[in-house]
Amino acid sequence: MEIKNDIYNNIGLILVNASPKNTTKVIVRAELHADEDSCKYEFDYIDNNGQMDWFDPDGRAVGNLTDELIKLKHYFIDNNLTNGQQIWHGCEVIVDLEKNKIHVDFKYD
Repeated sequence: MEIKNDIYNNIGLILVNASPKNTTKVIVRAELHADEDSCKYEFDYIDNNGQMDWFDPDGRAVGNLTDELIKLKHYFIDNNLTNGQQIWHGCEVIVDLEKNKIHVDFKYD
């Protein structure tokens, strides 16, 4: 369980550090490619005025985030957390900076 928490913490840290300074919430939609070497991303944030906009993190943040999502996917596989179903192929990650919480909604279809 500690490994999974470390992965979630790393994902949150990457996104907080990559987002604009006035961010209160980060929203990322990720689609892992079948080769597991890359992802398709959409990066949005909500600022301290409640306005949503997109942002473009640097390549290092994107690479690190991809690595962490691949680790998370393998954690699910290695620990048989798929319940006999297909593994997820994408997710939406929401990091709420005001509440210091992260939520991940996995996509299976």
